[in-house]
Amino acid sequence: MRCIPAVVTAGLLAAALLSAGDQKKDDPSQIGNRDVGKGVNFYSLEKEMALGRQLAQEVKRQAKMLDDPIVNEFVNRVGQNLVRNSDAKVPFTFQVIDGPEVNAFALPGGYVFVYAGLLKMADEEDEFAAVLAHEIAHVAARHMTRQATRQQIARIGSIPLGIALPGWGGVAAWQGAGLGIPMTFLSFDRRDEAEADYLGVQYMYAAGYDPNGAVSMFEKMEALERKDPGAVSRLFSTHPMDAERIGKTQQEINRILPSRAEYVVTTSEYAGIRERLLARDNNRKPETSTPHLKISLGAKDE
Repeated sequence: MRCIPAVVTAGLLAAALLSAGDQKKDDPSQIGNRDVGKGVNFYSLEKEMALGRQLAQEVKRQAKMLDDPIVNEFVNRVGQNLVRNSDAKVPFTFQVIDGPEVNAFALPGGYVFVYAGLLKMADEEDEFAAVLAHEIAHVAARHMTRQATRQQIARIGSIPLGIALPGWGGVAAWQGAGLGIPMTFLSFDRRDEAEADYLGVQYMYAAGYDPNGAVSMFEKMEALERKDPGAVSRLFSTHPMDAERIGKTQQEINRILPSRAEYVVTTSEYAGIRERLLARDNNRKPETSTPHLKISLGAKDE
């Protein structure tokens, strides 16, 4: 009887485990029972949450937050429903910035900020949920700290690992018009953006939303950007909103998500929230532009 070398056996086992992990990633029924955030990461979940908390405080200090408990409660409720149907392993908070930009962004550790302008652009609730689900996916897959780890490895000769967290210090400066987003969290590579698209439609589906809302939202953003370059305020900026991306998302929905008789497309409550924001804008006087916030995180510009 021929003996199989241990190294070969270990390699076959690793390949089998990797294949099983990939299959789970394709199966929305396995959401919550798979580790989508695996990979080299210098940050524990505790350190990641502490980092996000620090940066979120900096954003809230400089941004104009929406002072409307009804809208804030609704956005948080939609977000928490998606989180419960995601692979995330950290608690989340969802907060609204009072600005016209079509934008949203997530910070490490589950801090998500949404601009009021996004709610106005998303005509239906599933379109709005698509953006939240995408940001939740970035956090669940730990894209921010895994990216920071890659950057630190690249600079390992000049930056001691022991000062990794302080190096993300949250130093702030004001620039231009319109509230900006930390560059470190906008410079995802295409692989990370594609994964956030892929996981996001699964989270929508698991929460009961029509995943095609993501396709609809992408198409609106593509049309807006084509009509008015720069109008889409850097949302998904490192992965262009183009026909290829939209087509890929549609193919993935058709491939991995079993069809259902009913989905949540929109609700009367969501329509009321949008009407509330639009009515408020119609009644108030024009305001000066919001200062542009850039949080420097010690990462190289890309």
